[in-house]
Amino acid sequence: MEKEHLYQYIVGIADNNLVLGQRLGELCGHGPSLETDIALTNIALDLFGQTRSYYQYAAQLSAQHQTEDDVAFLRKEREYRNVLLVEQPNTHFGHVIARQFLFDVFHYLFLEQLLHSKDDTLAAIAAKAIKEVSYHKRFSSDWVKRLGDGTEESHQKMQEGISNLWRYTNELFEMTAYENEAVKAGIGIALSELKQNYYKEVNHILEEATLSVPESPYFQKGGKEGIHTEHMGYLLADLQYMQRTYPNMNW
Repeated sequence: MEKEHLYQYIVGIADNNLVLGQRLGELCGHGPSLETDIALTNIALDLFGQTRSYYQYAAQLSAQHQTEDDVAFLRKEREYRNVLLVEQPNTHFGHVIARQFLFDVFHYLFLEQLLHSKDDTLAAIAAKAIKEVSYHKRFSSDWVKRLGDGTEESHQKMQEGISNLWRYTNELFEMTAYENEAVKAGIGIALSELKQNYYKEVNHILEEATLSVPESPYFQKGGKEGIHTEHMGYLLADLQYMQRTYPNMNW
């Protein structure tokens, strides 16, 4: 597999973690309780740590001699390949948990397969990350059940979050040209093969939580091709502010 194509594949994986980590970082100090606030912040830090590993590897492959900071902070909106799900804004707590849950189930299934990648570096990143993501999935799944099968208000908020975000789930399994090439090389994951287990597990948790599975005939996509929602530009304005304002800044 060509270096440039592998670079694009790795960045596509990492961008999901970066953007979701940024969203969770926005909540620091705003959680419904101290324990939950700290948990969400720690999940954000886990995601950023995984992102660093991916970006460091991608930077080694870059023809432009980039650093991990260049990859993270100096791209334009259309150059980010994250799915639309992770860029959705924080609203109420049920919405935050729904977004986390819907991504966590996918993330864990993805890393389970990435462990067997022919690319030793990606397999090693997956081996470390899956331990963290196992906790992420348990945390978000428990909260889905707690809120869904809780009070009338918590049930309503949890259902609202799932229903609003459901339209973004199918994009998790859309394949880009770089992903198809990575699969052919034995490096990447055939995402379509994860789809059945994903919806089976998600539906099981929703059933336990007494929540309804949304019946959506239409799913939104575009993020993996660089076509994002209106929220992405605002997110990047915050994320990239320091690097854009003080070019070549080093800590």
